[in-house]
Amino acid sequence: MIKAQSTQTQYDWARAGTSTPAMHVVAEKERLDAATVRKVVARGHAVIPANRNHPNLSPIGIGSAFTTKINANIGNSAMSSDVFAELQKLETALRYGADTVMDLSTGPEADGIREAIIAHSTVPVGTVPIYDAMRHVDDACDLSASLLLKTIQHHAEQGVDYMTLHAGLLREHVPMACRRLLGIVSRGGAILAKWMSFHGQENPLFTHFDDVLAICADYDVTISLGDGLRPGCLADASDAAQFAELDVLGELVARCRAAGVQAMVEGPGHIPLDQIAMNMEREYEACDGAPFYILGPVVTDCAPGYDHITSAIGATLGAFHGAAMLCYVTPKEHLGLPNADDVREGVIAYKIAAHAADIARGRPGARDRDDAISRARRDFDWDKQFRHALDPDRARALREEALREAPESEDGDGASTEDSKDSRFCTMCGPKFCSMRIFQEASANCARESS
Repeated sequence: MIKAQSTQTQYDWARAGTSTPAMHVVAEKERLDAATVRKVVARGHAVIPANRNHPNLSPIGIGSAFTTKINANIGNSAMSSDVFAELQKLETALRYGADTVMDLSTGPEADGIREAIIAHSTVPVGTVPIYDAMRHVDDACDLSASLLLKTIQHHAEQGVDYMTLHAGLLREHVPMACRRLLGIVSRGGAILAKWMSFHGQENPLFTHFDDVLAICADYDVTISLGDGLRPGCLADASDAAQFAELDVLGELVARCRAAGVQAMVEGPGHIPLDQIAMNMEREYEACDGAPFYILGPVVTDCAPGYDHITSAIGATLGAFHGAAMLCYVTPKEHLGLPNADDVREGVIAYKIAAHAADIARGRPGARDRDDAISRARRDFDWDKQFRHALDPDRARALREEALREAPESEDGDGASTEDSKDSRFCTMCGPKFCSMRIFQEASANCARESS
Protein backbone atom coordinates (compact mmCIF):
# COMPACT_ATOMS: atom_id res chain seq x y z
CA MET A 1 0.00 0.00 0.00
CA ILE A 2 1.31 3.46 -0.95
CA LYS A 3 -0.08 6.03 1.45
CA ALA A 4 -0.59 9.59 0.27
CA GLN A 5 1.84 12.08 1.74
CA SER A 6 -0.80 14.80 1.83
CA THR A 7 -3.69 16.02 -0.25
CA GLN A 8 -1.26 16.88 -3.03
CA THR A 9 -1.25 14.80 -6.20
CA GLN A 10 1.63 12.88 -7.74
CA TYR A 11 1.87 15.71 -10.26
CA ASP A 12 2.07 18.33 -7.48
CA TRP A 13 4.82 16.46 -5.68
CA ALA A 14 6.77 15.92 -8.90
CA ARG A 15 6.55 19.62 -9.76
CA ALA A 16 7.81 20.43 -6.27
CA GLY A 17 10.84 18.20 -6.81
CA THR A 18 9.79 15.47 -4.39
CA SER A 19 9.97 11.78 -5.31
CA THR A 20 7.03 10.02 -3.68
CA PRO A 21 6.92 6.37 -2.56
CA ALA A 22 4.84 5.63 -5.64
CA MET A 23 7.53 7.12 -7.88
CA HIS A 24 10.14 4.89 -6.23
CA VAL A 25 7.97 1.83 -6.89
CA VAL A 26 7.57 2.85 -10.54
CA ALA A 27 11.31 3.49 -10.84
CA GLU A 28 12.12 -0.01 -9.59
CA LYS A 29 9.66 -1.59 -12.01
CA GLU A 30 10.97 0.42 -14.96
CA ARG A 31 14.68 -0.04 -14.10
CA LEU A 32 15.07 3.72 -13.84
CA ASP A 33 16.02 6.06 -11.03
CA ALA A 34 13.31 7.88 -9.11
CA ALA A 35 14.54 11.28 -10.30
CA THR A 36 13.89 10.29 -13.91
CA VAL A 37 10.37 9.16 -13.06
CA ARG A 38 9.73 12.36 -11.14
CA LYS A 39 10.87 14.54 -14.03
CA VAL A 40 8.61 12.95 -16.66
CA VAL A 41 5.64 13.10 -14.27
CA ALA A 42 6.43 16.76 -13.58
CA ARG A 43 6.37 17.51 -17.31
CA GLY A 44 3.00 15.80 -17.62
CA HIS A 45 4.50 13.24 -19.99
CA ALA A 46 3.70 10.39 -17.60
CA VAL A 47 1.04 9.64 -15.01
CA ILE A 48 0.87 7.41 -11.95
CA PRO A 49 -2.82 6.61 -11.40
CA ALA A 50 -3.08 6.06 -7.65
CA ASN A 51 -6.27 7.02 -5.85
CA ARG A 52 -5.70 7.61 -2.15
CA ASN A 53 -8.60 5.23 -1.42
CA HIS A 54 -7.19 2.23 -3.32
CA PRO A 55 -5.35 0.53 -0.45
CA ASN A 56 -3.77 -2.54 -2.10
CA LEU A 57 -2.57 -0.78 -5.24
CA SER A 58 0.92 -1.43 -6.60
CA PRO A 59 1.56 1.78 -8.58
CA ILE A 60 2.60 1.80 -12.22
CA GLY A 61 3.77 4.55 -14.54
CA ILE A 62 2.09 5.28 -17.86
CA GLY A 63 4.15 7.30 -20.32
CA SER A 64 6.25 6.90 -23.44
CA ALA A 65 9.43 6.93 -21.33
CA PHE A 66 8.28 3.71 -19.66
CA THR A 67 7.43 0.22 -20.87
CA THR A 68 4.20 0.04 -22.84
CA LYS A 69 1.23 -0.73 -20.62
CA ILE A 70 -1.95 -2.59 -21.53
CA ASN A 71 -5.47 -2.21 -20.18
CA ALA A 72 -8.15 -4.91 -20.03
CA ASN A 73 -11.79 -3.83 -20.13
CA ILE A 74 -14.10 -5.91 -17.98
CA GLY A 75 -17.55 -5.28 -16.51
CA ASN A 76 -21.08 -6.55 -16.90
CA SER A 77 -24.02 -5.40 -18.97
CA ALA A 78 -27.73 -5.24 -18.21
CA MET A 79 -28.01 -8.55 -20.10
CA SER A 80 -25.28 -10.71 -18.60
CA SER A 81 -22.62 -11.37 -15.95
CA ASP A 82 -22.42 -10.84 -12.19
CA VAL A 83 -19.88 -10.06 -9.46
CA PHE A 84 -18.41 -13.59 -9.48
CA ALA A 85 -17.95 -13.62 -13.25
CA GLU A 86 -16.33 -10.17 -13.23
CA LEU A 87 -13.91 -11.17 -10.49
CA GLN A 88 -13.01 -14.20 -12.63
CA LYS A 89 -12.27 -11.82 -15.50
CA LEU A 90 -10.19 -9.66 -13.18
CA GLU A 91 -8.20 -12.68 -12.00
CA THR A 92 -7.63 -13.74 -15.60
CA ALA A 93 -6.54 -10.26 -16.65
CA LEU A 94 -4.06 -9.99 -13.77
CA ARG A 95 -2.77 -13.53 -14.25
CA TYR A 96 -1.83 -12.91 -17.85
CA GLY A 97 -0.33 -9.48 -17.34
CA ALA A 98 -2.82 -6.61 -17.64
CA ASP A 99 -1.31 -3.43 -16.21
CA THR A 100 -4.68 -1.79 -15.56
CA VAL A 101 -8.32 -2.82 -15.75
CA MET A 102 -11.37 -0.75 -16.58
CA ASP A 103 -14.73 -1.65 -15.09
CA LEU A 104 -17.33 -0.75 -17.70
CA SER A 105 -20.29 -2.28 -15.88
CA THR A 106 -23.74 -1.01 -16.84
CA GLY A 107 -25.99 -3.60 -15.21
CA PRO A 108 -27.93 -3.38 -11.95
CA GLU A 109 -25.02 -4.79 -9.91
CA ALA A 110 -22.54 -2.22 -11.23
CA ASP A 111 -21.87 -0.50 -7.91
CA GLY A 112 -21.10 -3.73 -6.08
CA ILE A 113 -19.01 -5.03 -8.97
CA ARG A 114 -16.92 -1.85 -8.99
CA GLU A 115 -16.39 -2.03 -5.24
CA ALA A 116 -15.33 -5.69 -5.46
CA ILE A 117 -12.95 -5.07 -8.37
CA ILE A 118 -11.21 -2.21 -6.55
CA ALA A 119 -10.93 -4.32 -3.39
CA HIS A 120 -9.32 -7.22 -5.29
CA SER A 121 -7.20 -5.36 -7.83
CA THR A 122 -3.53 -4.60 -7.25
CA VAL A 123 -3.38 -2.66 -10.53
CA PRO A 124 -5.02 0.71 -11.27
CA VAL A 125 -8.76 0.57 -11.91
CA GLY A 126 -10.48 2.87 -14.39
CA THR A 127 -14.15 3.63 -15.00
CA VAL A 128 -16.39 5.67 -17.28
CA PRO A 129 -18.69 7.51 -14.83
CA ILE A 130 -21.25 8.48 -17.47
CA TYR A 131 -22.11 4.77 -17.86
CA ASP A 132 -22.96 4.59 -14.17
CA ALA A 133 -24.93 7.84 -14.32
CA MET A 134 -27.02 6.44 -17.18
CA ARG A 135 -28.20 3.60 -14.94
CA HIS A 136 -30.16 6.13 -12.90
CA VAL A 137 -32.15 7.70 -15.73
CA ASP A 138 -34.46 6.42 -18.44
CA ASP A 139 -32.87 8.33 -21.30
CA ALA A 140 -29.66 10.21 -22.08
CA CYS A 141 -31.66 13.44 -22.23
CA ASP A 142 -32.50 13.01 -18.52
CA LEU A 143 -28.88 13.31 -17.41
CA SER A 144 -27.82 16.41 -15.50
CA ALA A 145 -24.54 18.03 -14.58
CA SER A 146 -25.26 17.42 -10.90
CA LEU A 147 -25.80 13.69 -11.48
CA LEU A 148 -22.56 13.43 -13.46
CA LEU A 149 -20.57 15.25 -10.76
CA LYS A 150 -22.18 13.16 -8.04
CA THR A 151 -21.21 9.98 -9.91
CA ILE A 152 -17.62 11.15 -10.41
CA GLN A 153 -17.41 11.96 -6.71
CA HIS A 154 -18.77 8.51 -5.80
CA HIS A 155 -16.27 6.70 -8.03
CA ALA A 156 -13.43 8.75 -6.54
CA GLU A 157 -14.55 7.90 -3.02
CA GLN A 158 -14.69 4.20 -3.91
CA GLY A 159 -11.04 4.29 -5.00
CA VAL A 160 -11.13 4.51 -8.80
CA ASP A 161 -7.64 5.46 -10.02
CA TYR A 162 -8.51 6.94 -13.41
CA MET A 163 -11.71 7.97 -15.14
CA THR A 164 -12.59 8.35 -18.80
CA LEU A 165 -14.37 11.68 -19.22
CA HIS A 166 -15.58 12.75 -22.66
CA ALA A 167 -15.18 16.44 -21.90
CA GLY A 168 -13.72 17.44 -25.27
CA LEU A 169 -16.71 16.56 -27.44
CA LEU A 170 -18.45 19.89 -28.00
CA ARG A 171 -21.83 20.75 -29.43
CA GLU A 172 -20.20 22.20 -32.56
CA HIS A 173 -18.59 18.83 -33.31
CA VAL A 174 -21.84 16.87 -33.59
CA PRO A 175 -22.70 18.00 -37.16
CA MET A 176 -19.24 16.80 -38.27
CA ALA A 177 -20.01 13.36 -36.88
CA CYS A 178 -23.33 13.30 -38.72
CA ARG A 179 -21.42 13.26 -42.02
CA ARG A 180 -19.64 10.03 -41.12
CA LEU A 181 -20.38 6.50 -42.24
CA LEU A 182 -20.79 5.24 -38.65
CA GLY A 183 -21.26 8.53 -36.82
CA ILE A 184 -20.32 8.22 -33.13
CA VAL A 185 -19.41 4.74 -31.88
CA SER A 186 -18.26 5.79 -28.41
CA ARG A 187 -21.02 5.09 -25.90
CA GLY A 188 -20.09 8.13 -23.82
CA GLY A 189 -19.77 10.26 -26.92
CA ALA A 190 -23.16 9.21 -28.29
CA ILE A 191 -24.86 9.84 -24.95
CA LEU A 192 -23.45 13.36 -24.74
CA ALA A 193 -24.21 14.11 -28.39
CA LYS A 194 -27.86 13.21 -27.83
CA TRP A 195 -27.99 15.30 -24.64
CA MET A 196 -26.49 18.35 -26.35
CA SER A 197 -28.77 18.01 -29.39
CA PHE A 198 -31.87 17.71 -27.21
CA HIS A 199 -31.07 20.53 -24.78
CA GLY A 200 -29.27 22.85 -27.19
CA GLN A 201 -26.55 23.29 -24.57
CA GLU A 202 -22.83 22.61 -24.32
CA ASN A 203 -21.35 19.38 -22.98
CA PRO A 204 -21.86 19.52 -19.18
CA LEU A 205 -18.51 17.82 -18.57
CA PHE A 206 -16.87 20.69 -20.45
CA THR A 207 -18.83 23.50 -18.80
CA HIS A 208 -18.29 22.00 -15.32
CA PHE A 209 -14.72 20.89 -15.90
CA ASP A 210 -13.38 22.98 -13.01
CA ASP A 211 -15.71 21.08 -10.67
CA VAL A 212 -14.45 17.81 -12.12
CA LEU A 213 -10.86 18.90 -11.56
CA ALA A 214 -11.56 19.76 -7.93
CA ILE A 215 -12.90 16.25 -7.26
CA CYS A 216 -10.02 14.54 -9.05
CA ALA A 217 -7.42 16.64 -7.24
CA ASP A 218 -8.91 15.70 -3.86
CA TYR A 219 -8.39 11.98 -4.47
CA ASP A 220 -5.51 12.14 -6.97
CA VAL A 221 -7.67 10.59 -9.68
CA THR A 222 -6.04 10.66 -13.11
CA ILE A 223 -8.30 11.97 -15.87
CA SER A 224 -8.30 9.96 -19.07
CA LEU A 225 -9.65 12.43 -21.59
CA GLY A 226 -12.01 10.33 -23.66
CA ASP A 227 -12.16 10.33 -27.43
CA GLY A 228 -15.92 10.50 -27.93
CA LEU A 229 -15.34 11.06 -31.63
CA ARG A 230 -12.92 8.22 -32.24
CA PRO A 231 -13.47 6.67 -35.68
CA GLY A 232 -15.42 3.42 -35.62
CA CYS A 233 -14.43 2.32 -39.11
CA LEU A 234 -11.63 2.99 -41.57
CA ALA A 235 -13.89 5.21 -43.67
CA ASP A 236 -14.15 7.69 -40.75
CA ALA A 237 -10.48 7.67 -39.75
CA SER A 238 -8.49 10.88 -39.31
CA ASP A 239 -11.42 13.14 -40.17
CA ALA A 240 -12.33 16.67 -39.14
CA ALA A 241 -14.47 15.53 -36.20
CA GLN A 242 -11.72 13.39 -34.69
CA PHE A 243 -9.10 16.12 -34.87
CA ALA A 244 -11.45 18.91 -33.75
CA GLU A 245 -12.04 16.99 -30.52
CA LEU A 246 -8.32 16.27 -30.18
CA ASP A 247 -7.54 20.00 -30.24
CA VAL A 248 -10.00 20.56 -27.38
CA LEU A 249 -8.41 17.68 -25.46
CA GLY A 250 -5.10 19.51 -25.76
CA GLU A 251 -6.67 22.55 -24.10
CA LEU A 252 -8.10 20.35 -21.34
CA VAL A 253 -4.68 18.80 -20.71
CA ALA A 254 -3.37 22.29 -19.95
CA ARG A 255 -6.27 22.92 -17.56
CA CYS A 256 -5.61 19.61 -15.79
CA ARG A 257 -1.98 20.49 -15.25
CA ALA A 258 -2.85 23.95 -13.98
CA ALA A 259 -5.11 22.30 -11.39
CA GLY A 260 -2.48 19.74 -10.38
CA VAL A 261 -4.45 16.85 -11.89
CA GLN A 262 -2.74 14.08 -13.85
CA ALA A 263 -4.07 13.60 -17.38
CA MET A 264 -3.71 11.21 -20.28
CA VAL A 265 -5.46 11.27 -23.64
CA GLU A 266 -7.42 8.51 -25.33
CA GLY A 267 -6.95 7.79 -29.00
CA PRO A 268 -8.47 6.38 -32.16
CA GLY A 269 -10.15 3.03 -32.63
CA HIS A 270 -10.12 2.22 -36.37
CA ILE A 271 -7.17 3.61 -38.35
CA PRO A 272 -5.47 2.35 -41.54
CA LEU A 273 -1.92 1.20 -40.89
CA ASP A 274 -0.38 4.04 -42.89
CA GLN A 275 -2.11 6.71 -40.77
CA ILE A 276 -1.05 5.46 -37.33
CA ALA A 277 2.29 7.27 -37.09
CA MET A 278 0.65 10.56 -38.11
CA ASN A 279 -2.05 10.11 -35.46
CA MET A 280 0.56 9.51 -32.74
CA GLU A 281 2.55 12.58 -33.78
CA ARG A 282 -0.53 14.77 -33.98
CA GLU A 283 -1.63 13.85 -30.45
CA TYR A 284 1.84 14.55 -29.09
CA GLU A 285 1.82 18.02 -30.59
CA ALA A 286 -1.81 18.91 -29.76
CA CYS A 287 -1.62 17.59 -26.18
CA ASP A 288 1.94 18.63 -25.28
CA GLY A 289 3.24 15.10 -24.86
CA ALA A 290 0.49 13.85 -22.55
CA PRO A 291 0.48 10.02 -22.40
CA PHE A 292 -1.53 8.58 -25.28
CA TYR A 293 -3.88 5.69 -24.44
CA ILE A 294 -5.10 4.05 -27.64
CA LEU A 295 -7.78 1.49 -28.48
CA GLY A 296 -6.06 -0.80 -30.96
CA PRO A 297 -6.11 0.79 -33.50
CA VAL A 298 -8.06 -1.75 -35.51
CA VAL A 299 -6.45 -1.75 -38.96
CA THR A 300 -9.13 -3.58 -40.95
CA ASP A 301 -12.89 -3.76 -40.49
CA CYS A 302 -13.65 -7.14 -42.07
CA ALA A 303 -12.46 -9.64 -39.46
CA PRO A 304 -15.14 -9.95 -36.75
CA GLY A 305 -14.12 -12.65 -34.31
CA TYR A 306 -10.43 -11.86 -34.91
CA ASP A 307 -10.27 -8.20 -33.92
CA HIS A 308 -7.81 -9.03 -31.14
CA ILE A 309 -5.41 -9.77 -34.02
CA THR A 310 -6.34 -6.92 -36.37
CA SER A 311 -6.09 -4.44 -33.49
CA ALA A 312 -2.86 -5.86 -32.05
CA ILE A 313 -1.22 -5.15 -35.40
CA GLY A 314 -2.19 -1.50 -35.09
CA ALA A 315 -1.36 -1.41 -31.38
CA THR A 316 2.21 -2.57 -32.02
CA LEU A 317 2.80 0.21 -34.51
CA GLY A 318 1.07 2.75 -32.27
CA ALA A 319 3.26 1.82 -29.31
CA PHE A 320 6.39 1.93 -31.46
CA HIS A 321 5.48 5.50 -32.40
CA GLY A 322 4.96 6.57 -28.80
CA ALA A 323 1.61 5.39 -27.42
CA ALA A 324 1.96 4.86 -23.67
CA MET A 325 -0.88 2.42 -23.04
CA LEU A 326 -2.89 0.07 -25.23
CA CYS A 327 -6.51 -0.79 -24.56
CA TYR A 328 -6.96 -4.40 -25.53
CA VAL A 329 -9.57 -5.67 -27.94
CA THR A 330 -10.95 -9.19 -27.53
CA PRO A 331 -12.23 -11.62 -30.17
CA LYS A 332 -15.76 -10.61 -29.10
CA GLU A 333 -15.30 -6.95 -30.09
CA HIS A 334 -18.38 -5.87 -32.09
CA LEU A 335 -20.05 -9.20 -31.27
CA GLY A 336 -20.79 -9.51 -27.56
CA LEU A 337 -19.69 -9.15 -23.94
CA PRO A 338 -16.34 -10.90 -23.47
CA ASN A 339 -16.02 -13.79 -21.03
CA ALA A 340 -12.90 -14.87 -19.11
CA ASP A 341 -11.52 -16.81 -22.11
CA ASP A 342 -11.91 -13.74 -24.33
CA VAL A 343 -10.14 -11.62 -21.71
CA ARG A 344 -7.22 -14.04 -21.78
CA GLU A 345 -7.02 -13.91 -25.58
CA GLY A 346 -7.15 -10.11 -25.57
CA VAL A 347 -4.54 -9.69 -22.84
CA ILE A 348 -2.06 -12.06 -24.48
CA ALA A 349 -2.50 -10.45 -27.91
CA TYR A 350 -1.76 -7.07 -26.38
CA LYS A 351 1.13 -8.28 -24.24
CA ILE A 352 2.68 -9.43 -27.51
CA ALA A 353 2.04 -6.03 -29.11
CA ALA A 354 3.43 -4.09 -26.15
CA HIS A 355 6.43 -6.36 -25.80
CA ALA A 356 7.31 -6.17 -29.49
CA ALA A 357 7.17 -2.36 -29.35
CA ASP A 358 9.30 -2.22 -26.19
CA ILE A 359 11.96 -4.35 -27.86
CA ALA A 360 11.98 -2.08 -30.91
CA ARG A 361 12.17 1.01 -28.69
CA GLY A 362 15.10 -0.40 -26.72
CA ARG A 363 13.45 -0.38 -23.31
CA PRO A 364 15.77 -1.63 -20.53
CA GLY A 365 15.53 -5.39 -20.21
CA ALA A 366 12.78 -5.69 -22.81
CA ARG A 367 14.55 -8.50 -24.68
CA ASP A 368 15.68 -10.44 -21.62
CA ARG A 369 12.94 -13.06 -21.73
CA ASP A 370 13.35 -13.46 -25.50
CA ASP A 371 17.05 -14.24 -25.11
CA ALA A 372 16.29 -16.55 -22.18
CA ILE A 373 13.70 -18.51 -24.13
CA SER A 374 16.10 -18.74 -27.10
CA ARG A 375 18.77 -20.27 -24.86
CA ALA A 376 16.17 -22.68 -23.52
CA ARG A 377 15.20 -23.66 -27.09
CA ARG A 378 18.85 -24.24 -27.92
CA ASP A 379 19.17 -26.50 -24.88
CA PHE A 380 15.79 -28.22 -25.53
CA ASP A 381 14.82 -27.16 -22.01
CA TRP A 382 11.04 -27.24 -22.38
CA ASP A 383 10.24 -26.28 -18.79
CA LYS A 384 12.37 -23.16 -19.03
CA GLN A 385 10.73 -22.28 -22.34
CA PHE A 386 7.33 -22.48 -20.68
CA ARG A 387 8.46 -20.32 -17.74
CA HIS A 388 9.58 -17.51 -20.04
CA ALA A 389 6.52 -17.67 -22.32
CA LEU A 390 3.92 -14.91 -22.23
CA ASP A 391 1.29 -17.64 -21.84
CA PRO A 392 3.02 -20.64 -20.20
CA ASP A 393 -0.21 -22.60 -19.86
CA ARG A 394 -0.98 -22.35 -23.56
CA ALA A 395 2.56 -23.31 -24.61
CA ARG A 396 2.61 -26.32 -22.29
CA ALA A 397 -0.84 -27.47 -23.41
CA LEU A 398 0.13 -27.33 -27.09
CA ARG A 399 3.33 -29.28 -26.44
CA GLU A 400 1.41 -31.98 -24.55
CA GLU A 401 -1.22 -32.11 -27.29
CA ALA A 402 1.46 -32.60 -29.92
CA LEU A 403 3.02 -35.47 -27.96
CA ARG A 404 -0.36 -37.16 -27.55
CA GLU A 405 -0.89 -36.98 -31.30
CA ALA A 406 2.47 -38.59 -32.06
CA PRO A 407 2.12 -41.83 -34.12
CA GLU A 408 2.05 -45.22 -32.45
CA SER A 409 4.33 -46.75 -35.06
CA GLU A 410 7.25 -45.90 -37.30
CA ASP A 411 6.43 -42.88 -39.50
CA GLY A 412 7.91 -41.45 -42.65
CA ASP A 413 10.27 -39.32 -40.63
CA GLY A 414 11.72 -42.29 -38.85
CA ALA A 415 10.28 -41.29 -35.47
CA SER A 416 8.84 -44.03 -33.33
CA THR A 417 6.47 -43.56 -30.43
CA GLU A 418 9.42 -43.81 -28.06
CA ASP A 419 11.38 -41.26 -30.09
CA SER A 420 8.51 -38.78 -30.09
CA LYS A 421 8.66 -38.55 -26.28
CA ASP A 422 12.30 -37.40 -26.60
CA SER A 423 12.67 -33.80 -25.49
CA ARG A 424 15.30 -32.93 -28.11
CA PHE A 425 12.89 -32.17 -30.94
CA CYS A 426 9.30 -31.16 -31.55
CA THR A 427 6.75 -33.24 -33.41
CA MET A 428 6.64 -30.77 -36.31
CA CYS A 429 10.16 -31.74 -37.40
CA GLY A 430 10.79 -35.03 -35.65
CA PRO A 431 14.33 -36.20 -34.86
CA LYS A 432 15.47 -36.61 -38.46
CA PHE A 433 14.60 -33.07 -39.57
CA CYS A 434 15.19 -31.06 -36.37
CA SER A 435 17.41 -28.20 -37.58
CA MET A 436 18.81 -27.29 -34.17
CA ARG A 437 19.63 -30.89 -33.35
CA ILE A 438 21.28 -31.40 -36.75
CA PHE A 439 23.31 -28.20 -36.45
CA GLN A 440 24.43 -29.03 -32.92
CA GLU A 441 25.76 -32.32 -34.25
CA ALA A 442 27.48 -30.44 -37.07
CA SER A 443 28.95 -27.98 -34.57
CA ALA A 444 30.26 -30.83 -32.45
CA ASN A 445 32.03 -32.26 -35.52
CA CYS A 446 33.52 -28.83 -36.29
CA ALA A 447 34.77 -28.56 -32.73
CA ARG A 448 36.42 -31.98 -32.90
CA GLU A 449 38.12 -31.18 -36.23
CA SER A 450 39.47 -27.85 -35.01
CA SER A 451 40.86 -29.29 -31.76
